[in-house]
Amino acid sequence: MRRRKFITLLGGAAAWPLVAGAQQTDRVRRVGALGALAADDPEGQARLAAFREGLQQFGWIDGQNVRIDSRWGAGDADDIRKNAKELVALAPDVILATGSAAMGPLQQLTRTVPVVFVLVPDPVGAGYIDSLAHPGGNATGFTIFEFAIGAKWLELLKEIVLGLKRAAVLRDPAISSGLGLFGAIQSAAPSLGLEVSAVNVRDAGEIERAVSGFARSPNGGLIVTPSALAGVHRELIIALAARHKLPAIYYERYYVKDGGLISYGADFHDQFRSAASYVDRILKGDKPADLPVQVPTKYQLVINLKTAKALGLTVPPSLLARADEVIE
Repeated sequence: MRRRKFITLLGGAAAWPLVAGAQQTDRVRRVGALGALAADDPEGQARLAAFREGLQQFGWIDGQNVRIDSRWGAGDADDIRKNAKELVALAPDVILATGSAAMGPLQQLTRTVPVVFVLVPDPVGAGYIDSLAHPGGNATGFTIFEFAIGAKWLELLKEIVLGLKRAAVLRDPAISSGLGLFGAIQSAAPSLGLEVSAVNVRDAGEIERAVSGFARSPNGGLIVTPSALAGVHRELIIALAARHKLPAIYYERYYVKDGGLISYGADFHDQFRSAASYVDRILKGDKPADLPVQVPTKYQLVINLKTAKALGLTVPPSLLARADEVIE
């Protein structure tokens, strides 16, 4: 698997040696981390571990010269708001925010505590920053994609399922990316001869009812768009796709690793490692307003051949040749 590379805007910071830790003050710095998944979710812990690894590259060791206070939302908006308030009250030097679900509440609470975000699709449209080049406030970070990727998901699903006629788009209507991605997919559908409909992912019962109802008609597939709720309910979504023989495309590799059919998107763990570079710079005195938001330059295509076989699909050789990873 080839790791995605980000645009290099860090002025050589990524190459700073580990001895940089010797330049830190004796004061233990405090970093908050607001995650969108559950505290015991292995994926959430893997993301946090990647962030810690990134910090270590700059000499910041959790429990020694830096303390990481983590809070988790498990896709629950009320819990995320409560935990965001707790983190701000700790007066950290900087907060790592995962996704729009975490970024929104944090921005409502503070415009002074520095925030580095990851996995946010449209920070300008959401009002988190002024522009990618000049964020202008207390937040900066790493985007996950542009909304045009929604059309790419639709194309890939059509390519792997030749008889596809309909697609259900699983989205969180409470976040801007849920609406923006559905709009992009809806705009691309006519040129591919497809009908699309929205499935909201507010809770498990709603997901199961909607997907089961959609599966009653033939020639359908699923597009799962990014959200904290989709991540929390990913096991259910993968299981429903398998139960109803629905081909599905996802936005990140871990769905395919756990039995999903195909994914196309950025490397999430790499974003968390990269976020450590901006946290390091902020801890050393840089302002978020002066740190340009970075965008992915590489997306991964991952295919699960075992799942394809279970669905009775033959993956085109041209698609296999383009894949970054094939799970057999």
